[in-house]
Amino acid sequence: MNCPCCSGKSYEECCKPYHTGEKNAPTAEALMRSRFSAFAIPNGEYLMETTLPGKRKYHNKKDLQEWGEINEWTKLEIIQTPALNQVEFKAYYTDQDGHPQVHHEFSIFQKMHERWYYVSGEFLDE
Repeated sequence: MNCPCCSGKSYEECCKPYHTGEKNAPTAEALMRSRFSAFAIPNGEYLMETTLPGKRKYHNKKDLQEWGEINEWTKLEIIQTPALNQVEFKAYYTDQDGHPQVHHEFSIFQKMHERWYYVSGEFLDE
């Protein structure tokens, strides 16, 4: 299976080792890609685990899992990585009503104890 993150690699060679805990994502971009894949699969547990512990209270594993399940995640486009801890991306998906959508976000990540975590994101208008 091709990896949902659009890296061109197989899922086994790309995001799966991060999802299983075999490896930690080495960069903020790799973590961002693995989180997109976690929405596509979906894997709400991984999405919570890779959210900065101090920010988890603002998220809900069940809601993250459901958002992954009700949408069909079709493409990830990395726009820019202006700093080591910043990623601007567009996530393309089809919503539950069959309408194509684009989620454009500028995300901030933080490295703590040799692991990258999602901190927050700013939604950008198309």
